[in-house]
Amino acid sequence: MTAKKYFPIAFFIGAQAFVIQIIDQLLHLSVPPAGNAGFGWIAFQAWAVYFMAGGSIKNGVRAFICYFIGMIASIVIIGGSGFLSVLGFITTPLILLIIVPCILYLDIAPELFSFVPAVFVGAGVFFGCMTYVPGATYTNILITETIYVVLGLIFGWCTVTFRVWYEGKYVKKQA
Repeated sequence: MTAKKYFPIAFFIGAQAFVIQIIDQLLHLSVPPAGNAGFGWIAFQAWAVYFMAGGSIKNGVRAFICYFIGMIASIVIIGGSGFLSVLGFITTPLILLIIVPCILYLDIAPELFSFVPAVFVGAGVFFGCMTYVPGATYTNILITETIYVVLGLIFGWCTVTFRVWYEGKYVKKQA
């Protein structure tokens, strides 16, 4: 594909990024925790996860399920670390030694649950929010992360839908 034919695809994706940022600037005032600086970055990560999953609706659902499993795994890890805090320095590494192998077993689970990279991305985002976002709680980060993940996955679907339409209508017919 020539650079000229590719331009509409690149511009469309740039326009989507523009829209996500506008949505974030409007939405972040309404999502918890209060006073947050926005979570558009979560939407951008979820958008990338959509492509890593394979870029189809079915795989988008799979990405969402596994992303959500990652959030729940983070709650278990953080909660377990708090519960066993009497162990001191070794607490979180020990919890991880128990939970991470369980997560990896998802690799051999039924297809909708077997996208382990999304589990780790979902868990990493949750840990990051719980660590660095003032006022973060399990509930408010679970809600906010879910909203932004859905937003990102929808934008991933829009990207694929536009590109398939554009290439089918303009690029292949002109070749």
